[in-house]
Amino acid sequence: MTNLRNAMLAATLVALPVSAMAQPVSGIYVGAGVGVNQLFNMKTKPNAFTLKSDLGYVGSVSAGYGFGNGLRGELEFAYRGAHSKIGGTGGDSGIYGVMANAIYDIDAGFGWMYPYIGAGIGYQWMAISGGGGHAQSNGNLAAQGIVGAAFPTSVAGLSVTADVRYLTSFDDTNFRGNGKLDSFQNLSGMIGLRYALGAAPVAAAPAPAAVPAAAPAPAPVRTYLVFFDWDKSDLTARARQIIAEAAQASTRVQTTRIEVDGHADKSGTARYNQALSMRRAQVVAAELVRLGVAQSAIDIQAFGDTKPLVPTADGVREPQNRRVEIILK
Repeated sequence: MTNLRNAMLAATLVALPVSAMAQPVSGIYVGAGVGVNQLFNMKTKPNAFTLKSDLGYVGSVSAGYGFGNGLRGELEFAYRGAHSKIGGTGGDSGIYGVMANAIYDIDAGFGWMYPYIGAGIGYQWMAISGGGGHAQSNGNLAAQGIVGAAFPTSVAGLSVTADVRYLTSFDDTNFRGNGKLDSFQNLSGMIGLRYALGAAPVAAAPAPAAVPAAAPAPAPVRTYLVFFDWDKSDLTARARQIIAEAAQASTRVQTTRIEVDGHADKSGTARYNQALSMRRAQVVAAELVRLGVAQSAIDIQAFGDTKPLVPTADGVREPQNRRVEIILK
């Protein structure tokens, strides 16, 4: 179990320097996980002895494809092992096989996390050894349910995963010869890593364009652009400087209203981008109020990815489209 604890600790440490926010998986991905597993008690047939198992371990590897809308399909191989006992005879038991899983990532609006649910069907085998003997099952059709969450790391495409899985067989477990056990049931908890191949790295936001000075008597600028890092709504030092300039200008020109319009690029879903653009607009409006602008004079709007400064195709991370426009009217 020492190696299992070390693997869990390593996966947890990877999650600490998180700077990117979650996006639905798009394209091919691979994953692996380790954890603990409990095989529920099973009865032998026909003499009804009980097979009891200690808390054991589970390891899995998987490969799949994400469709970019939250839906994923994958193939998973897993091995579940434990120390087991029938009557006074102790030994080891193992359940292994392949499952075809359908999983849906839920866009819950958290940004830093994607919960997911899923179900799978496949074929599993069971092996028992102890007392100098070994028994191998003929295999069983099995199903599983999955509930978990993925947490993105600072590495593009890499997420830490944590989930619970319930695996059960449909029929009695028949062993080669005359042995037979009830259908098996397992409850597993796993932590792991998932990597989406070909994920684009996080692009740095460009420096906002300098406001050209007009001569000889410059007219006050009436539109200010505040840019954001990809999938972010927090203000950089440069962004705060631009907002301060807009706040000062609102006191020097005849201003009746101040529009604060939030925008996003096309790298996420329309629903997610709408919420992200609203968060950006709200952050800028709050900074204006902190600098002395009356809240009643500010109108906040969010346009999501519908009004790009630079037209792009869906999925493109265009830095100049991640912005808030402050318009003095």
